[in-house]
Amino acid sequence: MHWLEQHWYRITPLHLILLPVSIIFQLLAGLRRTLYRSGIFSSQKLPVPVIVVGNITVGGSGKTPLTLWLAQRLLDNGWHPGIITRGYGGTSTAPQAALPSSDSAVIGDEALLMAQRGLCPVWAGRDRAAAGRALLYAHPECDVLLSDDGLQHYRLQRDIEIAVVDGARRFGNGRLLPAGPLREAPSRLEKVDAVVINGGEAADDEYRMQLDGSIFHNLLNPDITRRTPDFRGQNIHAIAGIGYPSRFFAYLDALGLSGCAHPFPDHYRYTPDDLAYADADAILMTEKDAVKCAAFATEKCWVLRVDAQLDPALIHHILERLTAHGPQAA
Repeated sequence: MHWLEQHWYRITPLHLILLPVSIIFQLLAGLRRTLYRSGIFSSQKLPVPVIVVGNITVGGSGKTPLTLWLAQRLLDNGWHPGIITRGYGGTSTAPQAALPSSDSAVIGDEALLMAQRGLCPVWAGRDRAAAGRALLYAHPECDVLLSDDGLQHYRLQRDIEIAVVDGARRFGNGRLLPAGPLREAPSRLEKVDAVVINGGEAADDEYRMQLDGSIFHNLLNPDITRRTPDFRGQNIHAIAGIGYPSRFFAYLDALGLSGCAHPFPDHYRYTPDDLAYADADAILMTEKDAVKCAAFATEKCWVLRVDAQLDPALIHHILERLTAHGPQAA
């Protein structure tokens, strides 16, 4: 797949083959959406409002940080959220609770990351409607569900849709899979309740998001922290197995931490050899990488926690939409 990604941000001779397939994909995606919306394909309604945080492109765009931001803001406003997620990278198929002690190889790296934040219940499952029902059965106090990803998971009915757009990569060459990075046409954004731009400029009707963080936690001893100046002058290696590794490396550069960058595929399963940099004084990584490296980490491993920063107007908009869907559960 990664060799194909290099063709997603320009037009190349390979598109003579890819574009016809892309047109077929677009027709099938549109037909599938129509079949769900017309009721020919059945979808499931959950007893509490569902907020889907998704995107229309392949790869990471910042959905998980935004989901965590929304969970915290809902808590601040008296709601009791729960989070459901696909559990990408995990082997589990049936709905399963994600706990701080769970195995990321089973429930997925993003599910474990969110569980370790400890904000609210997190459940993972390929069938997100089933995961939502299981979460609500185990936690009847939850009165709103956040779906981390799932904009195209039409089997689950949703009350609010939020689309996240990577402000740097946007829509690539504007083509649908496999000719480009799009799962759905950009016109799909006209139908969502809010569009969030992760980095870059946002239009007047969009919300701008920035990821912010400057404190590194030691992976072996999380209570031990360092700030950016503590790493200056050291031989740094950085790893990133996320949707867009260059974003992490660019962020480190902006902090003044330059070193040897090691990009890995999204949801990559690390082994001890992947951290065997004998000349490294420090190995820097994201939270998503950390949950998969904790079992064999060394004292050289440091985790950068980043949090989403957004205009409060977004949560006000979401609260208004939730109110329109009925009174908050007691």
